Amino acid sequence: MTRKLLLLAIAALAAAPHLAARPRLIVQIVVGSMRAEDLDRYAGNFGDDGFLRMTRGGTVYTDCRYDFQQTTTPVALATLSSGAMPSTHGVIGPRWVDYTSNEIVSLTDGREGPGAYHLIAPTLGETMRRFAPGSQTVTIAAEAASAVTLAGHGGAAYWLEPRRCDWATSPYYAAAGVPEWIASSNREGYNLSYIATEWRTLLDRNRYLNTRHFDIALSERSRKEAKEGKKRCIEYADDYDRMLYTPAGNTAVLGLAKQVIAQYRLGSDETPDLLNICLDTPRRISEAYGPESIEVEDMYYRLDRDLADFLTFVFAYVKDQNAMVVLTSDHGTSSSFDLGELPAERFNARQFEVIVNGFLNVRYGIGDWVVAYNDLCLWLNHNLIYERGLNLAEVQNEVAIFAMQFGGVSHALAASAMRASYFGSGYARRMQNSFYPRRSGDVILNLMPGWIEEEDRCRAASGSMYGYDTEVPLVFYGKDAGAMRVNRRIDMTAVAPTLARLAGVREPAASEGSPLEEIVDL
Repeated sequence: MTRKLLLLAIAALAAAPHLAARPRLIVQIVVGSMRAEDLDRYAGNFGDDGFLRMTRGGTVYTDCRYDFQQTTTPVALATLSSGAMPSTHGVIGPRWVDYTSNEIVSLTDGREGPGAYHLIAPTLGETMRRFAPGSQTVTIAAEAASAVTLAGHGGAAYWLEPRRCDWATSPYYAAAGVPEWIASSNREGYNLSYIATEWRTLLDRNRYLNTRHFDIALSERSRKEAKEGKKRCIEYADDYDRMLYTPAGNTAVLGLAKQVIAQYRLGSDETPDLLNICLDTPRRISEAYGPESIEVEDMYYRLDRDLADFLTFVFAYVKDQNAMVVLTSDHGTSSSFDLGELPAERFNARQFEVIVNGFLNVRYGIGDWVVAYNDLCLWLNHNLIYERGLNLAEVQNEVAIFAMQFGGVSHALAASAMRASYFGSGYARRMQNSFYPRRSGDVILNLMPGWIEEEDRCRAASGSMYGYDTEVPLVFYGKDAGAMRVNRRIDMTAVAPTLARLAGVREPAASEGSPLEEIVDL
């Protein structure tokens, strides 16, 4: 009888090899605003143990895209965490309008501090905790919204608190606050030690590919320039600014990530754990200085060193080096609006709101017709429209037609058209993939290539359907990930179901992507 049971056990193991191969720890690293070509562009100045360790020894997908228009950070992070399009997961931006009350709804604000109050689709972390009892999931980001969107409901989540630059969480995730080991680090002001008095180039000037520079101190800066100084592009308001607009932010996030692995003992048993890391600093630096700047390039070289240190720690800590690290981005970025022979103009969103409201005043009488505008979405006052006995669809269509007269607007679609039609291809399909009926605006815009919205501290931005925003890197590195380059087109909804399959759990409930066959045994 004992011999028979033994043979049955051996047969069961042989029939399910993927269970034995499950990584003990899955680490997802999201580098803000990293273009698809950045890993190759700057490879000549990377060391052997950071980005190159992953691209040389892992599976590199060379043609990965978000197949929707609203390529902003919270929207893309929700897709990475759920495996769904915005039209399914419901995150259309950091805020939107409640059509009933005409009040602004924030994605993460609630009674218990930042939390997943308005996240609809289950995340990978939630799925792992449900179907792999004992699985631990931790999320770290510089910004609270990034941490919340990746984490979802439950698990542990940490972010930088803006006033003191401490690590924080909220009662939504931990009623008692941060654990004592983080509180002790906060009391000692450990994060502040990452902030340098001056941001200087890591390498000699002649090794940089980019030529534009603003605030960074070049290696051969003259004594006269050092003494006189110049007006800064970014004036730091506080230590939080100094953290997010310099490479210190990356160092701090990855530093906490190493402590989290050790303190939580992630990857210490057979049940797979998940660590989400969102690096918001690259996005901030790219927006402020532009992707063509030495600031962005230097940030990547310093991040390469931080990543090398982190990867060494991960694979030394996890038993049998049985970890999987996936590196990707939330979106790419436009070129700087003020660069080139024909610099692109910027779209003045506030002016657009005022003029549209004026148009509706002339058309239908005086009133507060426009409730809000955010991230290329315009919300109208439904209560006023119904009070005046107007047809909502007709008003939406009139505004969409009127919007096409504005400089920089390439497309404008009414919500009624999104609801009533199915767009199987072209620009309208990408706009529809970003459309969630309960939250999206009455009119959705798309700007012309190169155009961005006018904002402070914003030289470049994302949020379009164009390749510079939608194409991102994707690399899987770890045990059982082969060294190869895969050139076929990959939709980014594939990441969450792939990681779920690696963890041996079901795909997140709203997931729409297919697992990547090079990573999992299909």
